[in-house]
Amino acid sequence: MSDYGDDDHEPLNDEPAFDDDVDEYYEPEPEPADEDEAARAPEQEGEAADSGEDHRNGGAGNVVVSGDPNAAANSGRGSDKSHKDKKIPNDQRTTTPFMTKYEKARILGTRALQISMNAPVLVDLEGETDPLQIAIKELREKKIPLIVRRYLPDGYYEDWTCEELLQ
Repeated sequence: MSDYGDDDHEPLNDEPAFDDDVDEYYEPEPEPADEDEAARAPEQEGEAADSGEDHRNGGAGNVVVSGDPNAAANSGRGSDKSHKDKKIPNDQRTTTPFMTKYEKARILGTRALQISMNAPVLVDLEGETDPLQIAIKELREKKIPLIVRRYLPDGYYEDWTCEELLQ
């Protein structure tokens, strides 16, 4: 099989150009499960749904209860406390009172979005029209009404207002 039409040649030996053994090219189909396992599967799914466990995750209680990314990791520890009980009082906070660059970016972006959606501006505009520049001015004057929530590895969290954090 040539690009130039030279198809007149014969194979070098009498073997066919491909292997006739079809089983070599196909994988065997999986064997069906035992009838006992198939009959028990719907019951187990119902039991997992009734007990609040997800059977796809092995049924080990790996259900994320809230949108908190640490909830799955901390589900086994301290589950007797509610979310409000895990707040650290302001006089016992251990994290630094400095705003990280990530917190600053999140605060400025959130506040700029609020301003662009016609939220009340808390500083004098002086001709500013850009929502991000207005948010920067509000942050500089410590007038942003947002709270930074810092989650700790043990599941507890600290709340800091933007007035308390230093940039």
